[in-house]
Amino acid sequence: MTHAVEVLGRLRDARVVPVVRLSTAARAATAVSWLRDAGITVFEITMTIPDAPALIRDLASDPALLVGAGTVRDATAARECIASGARFLVAPWVETSIVEPGKEAGIPVMLGALTPTEVQAALSAGAEVVKIFPASSAGGVAHLKALRSVFPEVTFCPTGGIAAREVGDYLAAGAAFVGMGGRLVDESLVAAGNAAAVRAAAHEVLGTRET
Repeated sequence: MTHAVEVLGRLRDARVVPVVRLSTAARAATAVSWLRDAGITVFEITMTIPDAPALIRDLASDPALLVGAGTVRDATAARECIASGARFLVAPWVETSIVEPGKEAGIPVMLGALTPTEVQAALSAGAEVVKIFPASSAGGVAHLKALRSVFPEVTFCPTGGIAAREVGDYLAAGAAFVGMGGRLVDESLVAAGNAAAVRAAAHEVLGTRET
């Protein structure tokens, strides 16, 4: 459990978790490299990426990085990701089968929810974090505030359509941290080799300036 608490602490400190969902492992690795150059060291690598476990293994070999697995569909995938070095597991729905592998490994599990009923289902399944997805199209900050009024002690991670300028609003509304996908990891920019634009997006999210 201590390990899970430490990971959650690092996620809170990071404030923003890039959700890396690109069409190839090579592009995903490139995006991670550019974002790391900007100061980001926490990443969610989604299982929709071809050969995602191998990519997780490569990235997790760097002790400076905290790498988790996203869109984990079942217990088999969860265990494969854990064996590859994933230090947190994420599903954008209430996937109860991934909770036990996470508990066995002592790492936190995030399950996705949108409604109060789904939030309660995620908690009952044993999720340490509830991922509000899709956040933006479901009401954004106002939706998070409504859920927080019912679940004031829950660790929420809203994800989906969040812009850099909105991160502070989500955190102020009670998010422990937020997930950012296409707004931060834009495949068209990676495909074009536009490292400067990806780094600039990261600096905007972090509130820092490129040096």
